[in-house]
Amino acid sequence: MRKWLRRTVVGVVLVGMLVVGGTAFRVWHVARADERPTVDAIVVLGAAQYNGTPSEVFQARLDHARELHEQGVADVIVTTGGSREGDAFTEAEAGANWLRERGVGDESLVVVSEGSDTLRSVRAAADRVRERGGSEVVVVSDPWHSLRSAIMAEDAGLSVWTSPTHSGPIVQTRTTQARYIMRETAALLYYRLSKNPADQIGGLGL
Repeated sequence: MRKWLRRTVVGVVLVGMLVVGGTAFRVWHVARADERPTVDAIVVLGAAQYNGTPSEVFQARLDHARELHEQGVADVIVTTGGSREGDAFTEAEAGANWLRERGVGDESLVVVSEGSDTLRSVRAAADRVRERGGSEVVVVSDPWHSLRSAIMAEDAGLSVWTSPTHSGPIVQTRTTQARYIMRETAALLYYRLSKNPADQIGGLGL
């Protein structure tokens, strides 16, 4: 009985290691993809903004979305993200304003200000894309965030490709990259198990 119990414990630990390792590999692998088909919309996920000025991380995402738009990937850029208490702007509004200042016309911008985390933002964006008669999107976020964002968008009923940004502070050092891969691995496993955003598990806020 003791030997059987020991083997069971070892087996469970090995399966857990395989699941975590496999998920981390997928996060890393999708982070390296850059898919640019012609789609109905480019969905750029929000990040921090300060009184209407996007953070450096958010600017990198917006600039990449603008590049895809200029290349003809989609006629429309969907900016996403809500606001925190006391904010004068939502992330989506700050992102749209930043793009306008750099030549993207109002007719090419769809502002979706609902959502305080990735899951709610993606679901709100999916609703708006479908309202406009579309279903195919390219999601723009940071490399390590791409897999989870894509899975959430697919669960929301969209056909999804990913084109992550490869600039900005999140991708500058190997230490930063490793930390975000671990963070996203945990967040994705939690989402797979619960279908809830990772802000449910104390501080991930994603």
